[in-house]
Amino acid sequence: MRILMIIDGLPGGGAEKVVLTLCEGMQKMGHDVSLFSLRNVCNYAIPDGIDYQIVERPSNAPWRKLTELSRRAAALDDAIAVSESHRGSYDLIFSNLHKTDRIVSRCKAIPPQKLWYCIHGILSTSYLGHRSGFSRWLKLRKIARVYQGKNIVAVSRAVGEDLTQQLAISPSRLAVINNPFDIESILQQAAEPLSVAGVPYIVHVGRFHPHKRHDRLLEAFAASGIPAKLVLAGTGSEDQLAKTKDLAIRLGIDDRVVFAGFQANPYPLIKHARMLVLSSDSEGFGNVLVEALLCGTPVVSTHCPGGPAEILERMGMNDALAELTADSLAAKIAATWQSPPFIDSQKLAEYDLEPVCRQYLALQEQSIR
Repeated sequence: MRILMIIDGLPGGGAEKVVLTLCEGMQKMGHDVSLFSLRNVCNYAIPDGIDYQIVERPSNAPWRKLTELSRRAAALDDAIAVSESHRGSYDLIFSNLHKTDRIVSRCKAIPPQKLWYCIHGILSTSYLGHRSGFSRWLKLRKIARVYQGKNIVAVSRAVGEDLTQQLAISPSRLAVINNPFDIESILQQAAEPLSVAGVPYIVHVGRFHPHKRHDRLLEAFAASGIPAKLVLAGTGSEDQLAKTKDLAIRLGIDDRVVFAGFQANPYPLIKHARMLVLSSDSEGFGNVLVEALLCGTPVVSTHCPGGPAEILERMGMNDALAELTADSLAAKIAATWQSPPFIDSQKLAEYDLEPVCRQYLALQEQSIR
């Protein structure tokens, strides 16, 4: 089977990592996999055997913003046409992330029955949460124009429900497929040495973005009273980093907060932590929760819209869910520090790479009906 994954760059986020994991998994299962990136941005290693192409069509014209989507869609159409002329037609095509979806929805070379839009986040929070009035109405119209009547893959039940209930989208087909994890590879990477092993710390892994709520995390950490350091792994804008560092100073915890930057292999850092904390306002799935549990590390998460509740309820860890307040998160951190839960790793097997890839590949049967 020929499969095409499309994404607007690979700057180091969770959805980008999911796409690369799927590409590698499907390629190892014997399929011909292409990955088209619509920007020349990549902070990850591209798996061997993947047909990786950067598809760009820059413009210096004064009206370039007005023509951006159609111009980039035309470049993608051309790239797909060249690829298919050399190696045959694609059987399945997956578009990932909303900016990509806006471009792909304008393509003319992609048969609608072969195309699936993969929704990785809670769109009503990410794109409508801060809007009101006409701005909200206009954005809602733009979102509907992309997804109404299309094939959709949602990474969690909550993502699918958000799309259909909050955004009133009626997909042609809707599949809920949780994110994949190469469990064997994760455990191997987690076994690599770590210089701070043995030092008590808790960890947060994620980009510095307002939705990740580093402010809530720092306030909760300060209030929890636990005798540990807080390690923040991830990158982000200089503005967000500066705000987080300033807050650590104001809370008097700057000597206990470590800014570790982007980690190509975060698993040893996760494995040796006393716990991983997720403090977000919304998460499409919550990859780091599964990754931490695979490493045997307890977790605490906000009960935010999205996948975290689904993951932890499936694991029997409802007690690890905090309300969307610093005080509630602090209480959960303190309780988990005192009494770490038992982690039943067998319950994580359904997230393994091959069974998840098979769910994606099975979509081809729906595409030809």
